[in-house]
Amino acid sequence: MFNPADFPKPNFISVNGVELEVFEAGLENAGNPIVLCHGWPEHAFSWRYQMPALAAAGYHVIVPNQRGYGHSSRPSEVTGYDIKHLSGDLVGLLDHYGYEDATFVGHDWGAMAVWGLTLLHPSRVKRLINLSVPYQERWEKPWIEMMEQVFGSDFYFVHFNRQLGVADAVLEENTFQFLRNMYRKNLPLAEPAPGMMMINLAKAEAPIGEPVMSDRELAVFVSAFETSGFTSSINWYRNLDRNWHLLADVDPIIQQPALMIYGDRDPVAKSENLSDFVPNVEVINLDCGHWIQQERPEETNQAILNWLEQQTAT
Repeated sequence: MFNPADFPKPNFISVNGVELEVFEAGLENAGNPIVLCHGWPEHAFSWRYQMPALAAAGYHVIVPNQRGYGHSSRPSEVTGYDIKHLSGDLVGLLDHYGYEDATFVGHDWGAMAVWGLTLLHPSRVKRLINLSVPYQERWEKPWIEMMEQVFGSDFYFVHFNRQLGVADAVLEENTFQFLRNMYRKNLPLAEPAPGMMMINLAKAEAPIGEPVMSDRELAVFVSAFETSGFTSSINWYRNLDRNWHLLADVDPIIQQPALMIYGDRDPVAKSENLSDFVPNVEVINLDCGHWIQQERPEETNQAILNWLEQQTAT
């Protein structure tokens, strides 16, 4: 397990009207940037096993707590978390360091941010690696509207959008319990329980499966969300339909070389037509659940480094 004391100390960088808490490794490798984008409910600390490996491989590793997380800015307006703002923050980071482009890596919502960044600012993305969440094609109707029709009002994406503040309050009342119950692996197969999944997790007194991390590692996430609360990060979900409109006139095809890493036991569905939208994609499957880079750090590092080596050799 990782000792949290070994995680780098952050710098605070002003970009795009906000201040981001940014962790770095491999500063001696200036000129070869790789930006790691965490998901929900996560933190830059979720990349703790990848940072030293990438730095040792010659990369300047840049890992922001994205807006709404940790000690980064938390704008009060819901629209401050749309894909235009999220991708603008990442472009602002490149500008801060003087980089024209970079390799971007995303997990979960971080993957969605990286897909969106590549669509909106293709010249700033050299290549991309995403974990868990594949490219989401733009459906005929806005995403939340479609999810409500297909999955119903208790589906957490829909609930976050239709019942503002309800889940936020439950998660904040049960921060430790929610995150302890969330960060599990090797879960037994079971039918989904009725009700809203995230609220159920926050209220469950006993976790199932096995812990993904040590108590000391978990404490980093718990402390971060006790500081930030959950509303600002949940606001990312509250912009899905806005993002659908913002991406209406964007070329939907991603031309950059891409690596997609799935966990075979991840409840997030794999894409059936990924190469239609990302023609230069390679797909790797690992034997794990949703928290890929934390459940299988060595295998994740090897997959990333092997692919990057292939890319730089061609």
